[in-house]
Amino acid sequence: MKNNREHAAQREPEAPGCDMPATAMPEALTEGHRATRERVARSILDHGPSSAADLAGRLGLTSAAVRRHLDGLTAAGLVESREQRVYGSRGRGRPAKVFALTDGGRDAFHQAYDQLAADALRWISEAAGGGEAGGQAVAAFARARLAEQGRKYRGAVEQADAQQRAEALARALSDDGYAATVRRVPTAGSAPAAPAGAQLCQHHCPVAHIAEQFPQLCEAETEVFSQLLGTHVQRLATIAHGDGVCTTYVPASGAAPSSSRTPGAVPPAGTSPNETGSTARRNLA
Repeated sequence: MKNNREHAAQREPEAPGCDMPATAMPEALTEGHRATRERVARSILDHGPSSAADLAGRLGLTSAAVRRHLDGLTAAGLVESREQRVYGSRGRGRPAKVFALTDGGRDAFHQAYDQLAADALRWISEAAGGGEAGGQAVAAFARARLAEQGRKYRGAVEQADAQQRAEALARALSDDGYAATVRRVPTAGSAPAAPAGAQLCQHHCPVAHIAEQFPQLCEAETEVFSQLLGTHVQRLATIAHGDGVCTTYVPASGAAPSSSRTPGAVPPAGTSPNETGSTARRNLA
């Protein structure tokens, strides 16, 4: 019975998703088999790193069928396996294995998703009347979307010590494909022994192409970071504006922002994005 259900799921084409590149399917596959494999990849894209059991449950396939598709996606360089990151105490036994899309796997979806997202945000803006009202409507959507993402990260961040919350947020972001790291930097005007601030660096942005057109996405993300970390933060650079890394300055606990342009300090209000991007790149060098 189980095998029949598995074979039926692989024979019948599902709703078409984004076409995977030719290199994604090196072996000869039936149309239904290819469609199911694309569903597996799309589910990882939509839900983040997932175990074979998670994928089987979401897609109504057997674990054996999912593993075969994962093997094919891994061989094509579109999916990679890793140990599941566990926040807090971990029980006995080996960590579960989860599967995440590689950069090449995400690129297979970006073009179609980017156009859909851009069209949707443009419709929201026009439906609100365009102009300033349209911009505010897009901002409201961005805040709602990022707030949901923030709720997903809140538990991991709040469990961390106050001085390690930026690192906890970076780990949570990395699990969602942002390849985030933290660099500790001197706080402007502080004594050498004072706690350092931090630069939260996101080396990949899944929505960079959309944020070029709708900067409200970056602004909403910065607001969420501030809420999660419990302090004012300031965006120094964004991939959407042409910088190599999205960089957010997080001051040390209790530190007051300074207008002095020392390395790692929060830049003064009104500084242009290009200038702050250059500063961030110098600090990261």
